[in-house]
Order: sequence, then structure tokens, then C-alpha cells
Amino acid sequence: MKRYRGATAQFKKRWHCSRMEEDTDFRIRFSSLCFITDHVGFRGTIKSSPSDFVVIEIDEQGELVNKASHKPVYKVTKVLPEPNNLAKKAKVDLQILSFEETSNQEVSTLAGSSSDDHNFVPCSEKEDTIKDRTYKGEEESVDVLGSLLGEKTNELLNQFACDIKEKWDSKTELTGPSPEFSLGRILDKNQRATLHSAIRQKFPFLITVGKNCEIVVRPNLEYKELCHLVSEEEAFDFFKYLDAKKENSKFTFKPDTNKEHRKAVHHFVNKKFGNLVETKSFPELSDSADNPNVVITVRFRVKAHKHWKRSLLECQGRKDTYTAFTLRKENLEMFEAVGFLAVKLGVIPSDFSYAGLKDKKAITYQAMVVRNVTPERLKNIEKEVEKKRMNVFNIRPVEDSLRLGQLKGNHFDIVIRNLKNQINDSANLRERILEAIENVKNKGFVNYYGPQRFGMGRKVHTDQIGLTLLKSETVKAVKLFFTPEDLDDPVNRAKKYFLQTEDAKGTLSLMPEFKVRERALLDSLHRFGMTEEGCIQAWFSFPHSMRIFYVHAYSSKIWNEAVSYRLATYGSRVVEGDLVCLDEDADNEQLPSSKVHLVTEEEESANTYAIHQVVLPVLGYNIQYPKNKVGQWYQEVLSRDGLQTCKFKIPTLKLNVPGCYRKILKHPCNLSYQLMEDHGIDVKKEGSHIDEATLSLLISFDLDASCYATVCLREIMKHDF
Repeated sequence: MKRYRGATAQFKKRWHCSRMEEDTDFRIRFSSLCFITDHVGFRGTIKSSPSDFVVIEIDEQGELVNKASHKPVYKVTKVLPEPNNLAKKAKVDLQILSFEETSNQEVSTLAGSSSDDHNFVPCSEKEDTIKDRTYKGEEESVDVLGSLLGEKTNELLNQFACDIKEKWDSKTELTGPSPEFSLGRILDKNQRATLHSAIRQKFPFLITVGKNCEIVVRPNLEYKELCHLVSEEEAFDFFKYLDAKKENSKFTFKPDTNKEHRKAVHHFVNKKFGNLVETKSFPELSDSADNPNVVITVRFRVKAHKHWKRSLLECQGRKDTYTAFTLRKENLEMFEAVGFLAVKLGVIPSDFSYAGLKDKKAITYQAMVVRNVTPERLKNIEKEVEKKRMNVFNIRPVEDSLRLGQLKGNHFDIVIRNLKNQINDSANLRERILEAIENVKNKGFVNYYGPQRFGMGRKVHTDQIGLTLLKSETVKAVKLFFTPEDLDDPVNRAKKYFLQTEDAKGTLSLMPEFKVRERALLDSLHRFGMTEEGCIQAWFSFPHSMRIFYVHAYSSKIWNEAVSYRLATYGSRVVEGDLVCLDEDADNEQLPSSKVHLVTEEEESANTYAIHQVVLPVLGYNIQYPKNKVGQWYQEVLSRDGLQTCKFKIPTLKLNVPGCYRKILKHPCNLSYQLMEDHGIDVKKEGSHIDEATLSLLISFDLDASCYATVCLREIMKHDF
């Protein structure tokens, strides 16, 4: 790269970088933020009030979602959860969160299991042992496997089960990634459901995981863990009992005289399946009164059965109700809005789906879909939600939920007030404003993630929590989440109390009802304790979209730093080792790897590509890094943050982060603007009132999904907010 050093140095003379220092108000740790344009810019105030910043989502058809519409436009082809997975609908489900939320995965799970591992039925048995233990009703399952899988696949499945059992019997630890066996893609949903159930019946020590119609079989370590406490026969029977889910049934472990051992069994069952079953000890009649035999009996909870019990036929015939609507909110955090709606409708936050997150200090319009709520029921709460600075309208039935990114972009109507020249700039202000807008309209802006992604103005930013989750430091993540601000209000007093005492129950009594996320976390911590295991369970009180949000915030922070380094190092020239997007029409952050190309030395010399085609990876397990100094920089940063061996998969929290690619430059579309004079009174000093005309700018534009208006305005104004 030596031969371009002079060109890069020359470029830097006109390149503008602005280092944002740690600020007591915002403390946004962006490292160095660059500008792509070279105009002077101007100063002004944004978000003077929520009505000065209006955001309207643009749906996939290019329509603004605030317009009246009764078309069921959201019809997403999506892998549906398996029938045994549909047991997710009790109030405690705020604590459980099924896998239908995680990256289109479908996981056969114990309905209502409070395990951090909500996967499912577990662990170990050799083939002939399995045959010996086959129950009468199980023979049908064996026949089903043979008929649906075919002889060869069925044989391979049996061999896989044998291999797992042999390793466990020989006390050999399973090292590396968990072994798995794919049954291939099963397109028929009912056949997939039947296979999930049949495999669990025959091999209750295996779990089945579905993704995009493919069924993958893996060992389940919960079964093995129970085998350390009770006999393998008891473990086998126990998981058969759980899978059967027979109403009013019970399961009894063998008599036990060891109190400490019984406590361990109680603890295991309640920790893993406490939302589904309850355990009790009963003395058994015996000759020894001093050391009596005691049996542990397991029963399904009445509430669990009421909400989770579903026969196969019921589940196969069941069709969820989906209701789409437009949500208008004002000066309200989106997660808070969803939490309020969930309480009013008697559902849980994860029943809501949406295409993207929206600003808090703004008036925003976005499409949403809520599951298991009829349009009539939603209409009944219209008046109640208005009290919370929200409106719901365009209410209509649809066929499926929304997914993140399922939008074309956002339209913005923004008022910038108190316009002024930059310090020491005496040029005509109107000319400066017009020059700046035209410059960005033509050249674009650096596509940074905006400050709101990181929790602007807070002591602890969302990316800090995301980093601790990636490092599996769940206790530290909880403490960061509850870090109070320097404010004396009920919310921050409750947070201070919790950090001082770790008394989740007492903090619950102090935390206001509207803080849905905080209360959900506290409720789980009260049940499971402030241990590593308890904090893992507590994070499951958040929907998957919330848990992954924190991890994405960390990835976004690193991307911001990476693009600044890339531009400062190579400028606007496309160099060898850069990654470029070959699809001009590809969506932001939706670039398939097949459309990302590594620039060669020959292509650099021929100037084959332009800077607007360059992309950088957003961290994850399925991305490639640039093959130049930028790629080296990524590795150094990961090492700095203690993530040099991170696989970007957090099994304990069921989070997988594949990563993606993001264009480093973007352009606003449909940009229009209007300068206005605000005739007001400017009080210069007490008793002196001077009339003064102040300029304001009304600017409107569209941005692609995952682009930030504040970042575009920053490029226009050359001003950090």
C-alpha cells in the first residue's frame, strides 16, 4: 500500500474527522466520526419538541404506513413453530419466550419449561437398551420414523443415538461443537410435527431443532445431568412423563433416605422445569422411623396444564390470529409502548412483531402485528392507549407476523430551529444552508449508526451491556442494566436500591408499573436469584428481539469505529482487500455473501469500483473481513474487548449473531426543504425585548431501512448533536 501514501495524505487534507469526546450529557463513545463532504455547514437545534421530528415508516410496497389502508399487505412466508412448540401462552410466558422468536428457528420444547435451554427432551441410551425400554405406545413412533424417514435415514438416526450413548457410557466428554444429525428438509408441517414427537418418544435423550423446514437432532445435556442424580431408568421415565403431558398424572422417583440428595433432585427439577411442574416429598411407610424412605413426586401445575396442554390434533388444527395496525407514539420508547399494549391486551411483549425500532423523542408511525388478538379486541383499547400518547389505527386482520427489516425505509419531516452560521463564519446563512443540502443530496453521508442505538444520554450504553452478554457475563450485564442515572425519581431510586441490596422483591415494590422490562427482569431475579444461573433465566424474561438488541448495539459501535478507520486510512479510493457490493439495489444490511466481492490488486489499479460500493462487515459468525489494514484492525479490536475467540453464539441465551454487511455511504432520497422565518421575541436582558426574525429549516427526505436521520443531518450541518 506504500505507493498510495501520498494520495491518502492529500485526501486527508480535505477529509473532515470530528472526534467526539466523552461528554457529561451524552458520553457517546463513537471514537472518530468522519464527514464525506467538504462544505462548511451551519448550526441549529433539532428535536426542540417531538413534533419537530416526525418519522413515518415506508412499507415494502413503498406506502407510508400512516395512510389509511385495509390491505393485508404483510404476508410473510415464514417457518411456523411446531405443534409441540405452540404451548407458550400464559402470563408467566413473559418469563419463558419460545424459539419462534429466534431467527426463524423452531425448537421442540417442553411447554413452559423455565430452563435456560428451552430446547427439549434429553439425553442417553444405547440402541439395544432403547429397544428394551420401548413402551407399548412407542412402537407406533418407531413405525412412524421408518415410514417417514426411509430405511437408510432411520438407520443413520439409530446409529447417531448409539454413538451418543456410547460416549456417555464411556464417560467421554463431548468436546467441540455439539454433534448433530440432520434429517434433511421436511416441507410438510404436519410431518415435521410428527417426526419431532416420534423422535422424542423413541429417544428421550435427544432434542430436535427445526430451522427453515430442516430437522436437526442433537444430544440434550439436561438428560445427562439428571442421570448424575438418579438412575438412568428414572431419567428415561421422567422425560417420558414430561413429554406425555397427561392431565392429572404424576411421576414418582424411587424412595430415597438421603435428604441432601433429595434436595439436589428438587433443585434440578424446579430449576429446569419449574414453570411446568412442581415437586413434593412424601414419607413412605417403613419400619425405620429414624431414617424413613422419602419419595419425590412430580405433578403438572394446574395453571401450566390449563394454558400449555395441547393435543397433537388440537395444535395441528389451530391457526393463530394476527392483527395488523399502525402505531403512532409521541415521546415514548418503543419497548415501553409495546409493554403497555401487552398489559392492556393481556398478551406478552413477544406477541408483537414490528419491522424496525423508532426514535423516542419524536412522533413516529410504524406498522405492527400482534398475535392472538382480534381486530375488535384491539379497537376496544383505542381510548385507553391515547392517554399514553399513543394511537392505534389501520386495524385489520392479516395472515402472519412481521419480521425485523421488513420495510423499505422511513420518511422524515424535520424542523431545525435557531439556525446560525458556524463560529467564525461570516458567509450568508441561506447560501450555506442551500450549499450543504445540495452537497449531501449529491454525495451522500457516512452511514453511521445513530447515537440513539446506544442509549443516548445514559451512564451505561446498550453496547456495553451487549459486550458483557457476548462474554457470557450475565450477572455483570444485569448490574449494568440497573445502573441508575443521577436523578432522584422513583425509577432511579429503585435501581439504586437494587444495586445496594440485590433485593429483587423489595425493588419490585419500588419500581413503577410502567417500567415493564425492569419489572420482568426483577420478577425473574426474585424467583431464580442473583446467581449466574439466575441471571441467565432473568434475561429470558425479555423477548428475543430485546436480548439480541443489546448484542447488535455492540456490533454497531464496532462498525462505526471501523468505517472511521477505513476512511481515515484509505480515503475515498477503493483498494485491494476492500469488500464491495455487486448489487446496486441491495437493501442496507440485507446483502447476501454471494453479492459481496473482495477487491483484487488488478481491480484497484483499474479503478473498477467506487467508494459508494464499499461495505464493511457488522460482527457475526458468518461474515468475512477485509483483507487489508481494516481487517487487521477488526482483529485488534476484538482482542482489545476480550472477544478474540468469540463465536458470536451465546447458547445459554439462545442468541445467534450471523452478522451482515453494511454500505459505508448512503444517500437521502426525495429530499425537499423550505426555509421559514420565525418572528419571535428574543429576551437579551431583563427589561429589554427585541423583535428578531429567526430562521428555521423544514427538511423532508426518505432513508433506507437501518439508516439514521440524525446522521444524515450531522453530515448536512457539520454539527454533532
